[in-house]
Amino acid sequence: MPRSTACSSKPVLLAGGNPQITKADGDSPVQDYISAMPEWKRDIGRRLDELIVRTVPGVHKAVRWNSPMYGIRGQGWFVSFHVFTKYVKITFFKGTSLQPAPPGGAAKEARWIDIHENDLDESQLAKWVQQAAAIPGGGKS
Repeated sequence: MPRSTACSSKPVLLAGGNPQITKADGDSPVQDYISAMPEWKRDIGRRLDELIVRTVPGVHKAVRWNSPMYGIRGQGWFVSFHVFTKYVKITFFKGTSLQPAPPGGAAKEARWIDIHENDLDESQLAKWVQQAAAIPGGGKS
């Protein structure tokens, strides 16, 4: 009898190494995404997730558009991250409201920062996460 591999199959890595994870709410799909992140980016994903959870106890997690999303229930999403070939992009949906604003982006409100290997400034990131969580975010969390 053939063995099923449905439960043991690894997520497909899309362009740039971004894991393809089915849209879902909760910690489990976010951890699946992080576990599938390639190389050094997996450590960045773990550190980001831990920092966000530590900074915003009770944060709502989900995977949307193949990206982990973090928000406050009823207030929307405030931050997400996404894997690219040479970096992990952290996007703050109301980034123009943060002090100082993250350096990346020219969108109406969103700002982001690209994290390369060994350059995660956890202190600054925690300040941005704390500020972002206090601002009503985007979409429905």
